Amino acid sequence: MEPTAWPGVFRLGRDLFTVNGAPGHRVYGEELRTERSTEYRKWDPFRSKLAALLVKSPRQLDLAPTARLLYLGGAHGTTASHLADLNPDGRLFVVEKSPTAFPTLLEVARTRDNLLPILADAQLPERYAADVGPVGFVYQDIAQRAQARIFLENSSALLTPGGRGILMLKVRSVSQSTPARRVLNDACRELEAGGLRVLETVDLAPFAREHHAVILRG
Repeated sequence: MEPTAWPGVFRLGRDLFTVNGAPGHRVYGEELRTERSTEYRKWDPFRSKLAALLVKSPRQLDLAPTARLLYLGGAHGTTASHLADLNPDGRLFVVEKSPTAFPTLLEVARTRDNLLPILADAQLPERYAADVGPVGFVYQDIAQRAQARIFLENSSALLTPGGRGILMLKVRSVSQSTPARRVLNDACRELEAGGLRVLETVDLAPFAREHHAVILRG
């Protein structure tokens, strides 16, 4: 198991791993591997867009940059669990509005004290802002039309000055007919008009078709 350029992420051959924050527990059926008394979880880029970004991006990303992180659209906790692994001493607030997915997210949180699920709509950050407080990192993976606006509203309410974030832009959730490049460009313009700086965009194909990671700084 070799360390990578990303703190807390390891590689074995072509596969990525994180140190399991809940030894013995799987989240989505992933492979567990133990070396020198440390248990690692395989991080599947076909199941996690953040893992796909690490495979494809030339930029070194600090994925544990702060003691407080906000995750919008946690779903069943696949990617959130790996972020929790990367930031064991921090607090990861995970917003998910689906009552179907939320129980699974709760199960993940029961084995990870640093993962804090919130049943709420990410379009309404005023409903959880007081519980979350300022964060240094915002990660969003939501299938909504107004993805850029949702990211901006949460960043405006909660992201500290100079904080960073990643928006996983789902092109076909924005428009079924507009060319993907135009959807991406429009989103970047909206984010920059709202005061954020776009550092890089990464096409996540073939792991996630018509999905782009937008890396941002406040």
